[in-house]
Amino acid sequence: IAIKDPTAVERANLLNMAKLSIKGLIESALSFGRTLDSDYPPLQQFFVVMEHCLKHGLKVRKSFLSYNKTIWGPLELVEKLYPEAEEIAASVRDLPGLKTPLGRARAWLRLALMQKKMADYLRCLIIQRDLLSEFYEYHALMMEEEGAVIVGLLVGLNVIDANLCVKGEDLDSQVGVIDFSVYLKSDDDIGGKERNVQIAAILDQKNYVEELNRQLNSTVSSLHARVDSLEKSNTKLIEELAIAKNNIIKLQEENHQLRNENTLILMKTQHHLEATKVDVEAELQTYKHSRQGLDEMYSEARRQLREEAQLRQDMENELVVQVSMKHEIELAMKLLEKDIHEKQDTLIGLRQQLDEVKAINMEMYQKLQVSEDAVKEKSEIISRLEDKTNQINATMKQLEQRLQQAEKAQMEAEAEDETLKQEYVNKSESLQNELSQKEKQLLQLETDLKIEKEWRQTLEDDLQKEKETVSHLRIETREIINLKKEFLKLQEKNKQLKRICEDQEAALQELASKLSESKLKIEDIKEANKALQGQVWLKDKEATHCKLCEKEFSLSKRKHHCRNCGEIFCNACSDNELPLPSSPKPVRVCDSCHAILIQRCSSNVP
Repeated sequence: IAIKDPTAVERANLLNMAKLSIKGLIESALSFGRTLDSDYPPLQQFFVVMEHCLKHGLKVRKSFLSYNKTIWGPLELVEKLYPEAEEIAASVRDLPGLKTPLGRARAWLRLALMQKKMADYLRCLIIQRDLLSEFYEYHALMMEEEGAVIVGLLVGLNVIDANLCVKGEDLDSQVGVIDFSVYLKSDDDIGGKERNVQIAAILDQKNYVEELNRQLNSTVSSLHARVDSLEKSNTKLIEELAIAKNNIIKLQEENHQLRNENTLILMKTQHHLEATKVDVEAELQTYKHSRQGLDEMYSEARRQLREEAQLRQDMENELVVQVSMKHEIELAMKLLEKDIHEKQDTLIGLRQQLDEVKAINMEMYQKLQVSEDAVKEKSEIISRLEDKTNQINATMKQLEQRLQQAEKAQMEAEAEDETLKQEYVNKSESLQNELSQKEKQLLQLETDLKIEKEWRQTLEDDLQKEKETVSHLRIETREIINLKKEFLKLQEKNKQLKRICEDQEAALQELASKLSESKLKIEDIKEANKALQGQVWLKDKEATHCKLCEKEFSLSKRKHHCRNCGEIFCNACSDNELPLPSSPKPVRVCDSCHAILIQRCSSNVP
């Protein structure tokens, strides 16, 4: 005896109960009226059977207080899988009277039935068996084929219209017990079996028609989209045809223009090449002259820089000797050192500019060499092309002469045939022999003509190749013109650099003049220092009166000391002034020895 699996028996029983409850609900709704209330007994039995089906094989979840086993968890998943179910889930959570998850699941089933989408929602759950495995065992009804059968049976409930009040109903405390007495057969049911069969057939036809309407609507929408896309593509193709025709006409016109331009360009390129040769030779001569002048300028600048470096070294040596001089002389020397540093910076800048000029000259020379080589190559190519064109013209003339001779021979042969036919009718055999010979000659002439045609085609191909080479030469001439423009720009830059060099030479001359003036000043200061070396200055306390007027010194009468005799005078007594070439202002002179007077400070230092 085969032992049956108890879970399989449970699934079969629940499937049969679901079939009976759905069938009884549809039949009673059709006989009672299609809009049903929540108090309708077959509808209540249907919800109880659905709860048992959903609870079959449900896993027990451990909570904090006790074990939990509800169907709200899998039903809550529908919200994530089917976006239209978000409204049902939100309304179930917002209901005030529901406290338990089972009550929420019952409210969810009632709302899904009213929406006529219970079959769609449960179908989404059955497809996602990976997610259902978290809530159900592997042998549960929802995980097996019976669940899919029940979902198919639920599609028939779309015929029923249900008007259920969920808000005031106590769904938490309802007891879910199946009443089997409703599904037992009676005598009245046997009598009305034929009527139920007819109703079931009508309902099946109605469902079939609704599904056909849905499919037809989807096909109609897809056909409309295809028609729109085909119309757009048709219009695009018509526009593209018109554009292509216009382009063909334009290309034909451009082809004619280019053929006419090609002949003109051949003549122009020859004149341009001759002109470019003359220009390049003139530019080479000018560049050589400018380069010689720049070399001379550079040598002169280097010589001047060496002389100025030697002068600077001499100045530094003299300044080292005069470190122990007066504070005024030290300040003057510091100013001179600053000037010298600035001149060094200018000299360094001049050197850098000269280096840049050198580099530019080298680049110009290299570009000229490259341009000369290119001009030589192009002139050789042009000479070759001219030879080829002359050869082609000669061959064309020869071919034309041959064609004319062949045509003349044909005409003469035809005339001879006509005269021979009229005169020598009796001599047909001899004429036939002659005709056969002439036919052979004609065949030879035809072969010669074919050979000449082939020669002509080869010559036309050579002409096309020469046209291409001419186009390449045209492009190269444009490049030569661009090189000319660049050469002119470089010449302008060279002129600007020459102007900058001239300005810098003028600045160097000014600096040299200033250096000579400063050197003369230093020599004057040295002479004054030598004169003061053998003299002894009086102290301020001892020198109180002037030697000439014997008046006391004050702010208005300042002290002046003679270099030679060492006498002290006031500014009123020492009015004798002499101009010196080394100083811009006249100098006060002693009355007795005519030496230069020096104004004394308030301190002991002169």
